[in-house]
Amino acid sequence: MDSTQYFLVAATVTALCFLLALHAVRSIAFSRAPKSEGGDFATSAAKRVCNCVCSCNGGFADGDMVVGAAAAAERVTGASMMEQLVPEITTHALSYLDYPSLCRLSMTNSLMRKAANDDNAWKALYHKDFTLEQDSVTPANGWKAYYAATRAIVNINAEFFNIIKERSIQAMSHFWRNADYVKCVHASGELFSGYNAVVQSWQLAFNWEHGVNFQVRDVRARVLTDMAWVTMKTFVDIDSGPFNVTNIYEFHNGRWYMVHHHSSVMLMDAEVEQQLVHA
Repeated sequence: MDSTQYFLVAATVTALCFLLALHAVRSIAFSRAPKSEGGDFATSAAKRVCNCVCSCNGGFADGDMVVGAAAAAERVTGASMMEQLVPEITTHALSYLDYPSLCRLSMTNSLMRKAANDDNAWKALYHKDFTLEQDSVTPANGWKAYYAATRAIVNINAEFFNIIKERSIQAMSHFWRNADYVKCVHASGELFSGYNAVVQSWQLAFNWEHGVNFQVRDVRARVLTDMAWVTMKTFVDIDSGPFNVTNIYEFHNGRWYMVHHHSSVMLMDAEVEQQLVHA
């Protein structure tokens, strides 16, 4: 984890602690503040909060006061500061962390583990890093496991394009499932069916084509128990235009294998309009 991630974790923990302490201080102040003769309960409580947290001339009081107030709140309510914090605030604070940072935060202590494993936090992170298309999905093992599975398949999909860039037929042959039902449709439109035919098609492509610099965008992944598919748009440094690509993977013997690849030239708006006119 680099210095930026360390800073994000530290900042999040600090923010949570501050919010918890402030919440605890305010709870004590309002619960203990006596009603004034004029009935101005809010004013009396506000003065007590001011005296506990900061001096009235704008300077902050010693941190011991905040810590002491937080400890007192725990004794009065019987709950920790983390448990007193509104869940929505915790989820919002954790949403600023990335995947590795959230995992590391869960290993700091039991309270952070509980907060970092919250399903809503992982759902928010999933939608931030991937797509909102699956907002109605309810993962069987929770959003944390679903995030990890999606992250894994997206990384494997990126490996596929690295193999094409490197033109490694050995790596490509290990990438595909050795089965008769695998299929590959190249951008030329030619269909190859069966493991041997698919591998030979890539061998021909690597022999004839030079290294291609792919830019992959708009990646959308859907992961089931033993199947996953990824759709995306690819742009290359040639004049053929962008492509629509669909890759399908199957989980077998502890790893993901490609079983289907389909690449086709993406029609531009003018071309679609022209085809509709001819039709």
